[in-house]
Amino acid sequence: MLGARLRAAREAQGVSLRSVAAAIGVSPSLLSQIENGKTNPSVDTLYALVQQLGISVDAMLGIAGAEGGTGARDSDSSDTAEAAGAEPGGTIVQTLADTPVIEMENGVRWERLAVLPGQDAEALRVTYQPGASSSVEGHLMRHLGCEHLVIVSGELRVRFEQEEVVLHEGDSMAFDSRLPHLFVNTADRPALGIWYVLGRQAQLEHEHLEAGHGDAEGDAPNSAVDVMRTFREP
Repeated sequence: MLGARLRAAREAQGVSLRSVAAAIGVSPSLLSQIENGKTNPSVDTLYALVQQLGISVDAMLGIAGAEGGTGARDSDSSDTAEAAGAEPGGTIVQTLADTPVIEMENGVRWERLAVLPGQDAEALRVTYQPGASSSVEGHLMRHLGCEHLVIVSGELRVRFEQEEVVLHEGDSMAFDSRLPHLFVNTADRPALGIWYVLGRQAQLEHEHLEAGHGDAEGDAPNSAVDVMRTFREP
């Protein structure tokens, strides 16, 4: 389903598979395999794709009304559908069985947590298996938004250009996601954490306007190749 949604987003913008692959620095064959569900993307490849296509994590998970932000999941769940129309001050309860999941390459798992509609936030429960990292090639990545995370169990290394931080159970961290970074689990047990990526949509629209693409409410943002390359490390 993830691959099919990525393909649909690309085709909706009328861009070729080869041009998107070139823009994010992967081979057309790899992108084709991802779109056809034959392989899973790594975290850095997935972020590069959503950045290039101007969509959100929720849109990838099939969340209704989430083309540019967050919303309620487009599924058979009547509870989730009702939550999409929640009034200010309302609540959303999302059961474990109804939690959307993305399985990444290299032993990384994302589970989308409940977020009120209209919030510029992506909430995730993330698991890194032993040896897993956000980039199979060990590349530092960067993307829009600010990350806030807390380690629930295990430990996780966060590598930046000039330093490395080891987060243990109960440790928390916040940083600007535009800083080149890499997550890697070098321990012998899974690392489980809670992530909130805040402000990604607002920054995406700002970059779209800065690049001179007109009204952020009109065209699909961050579709230009040069803008994408600004947020991906070689």
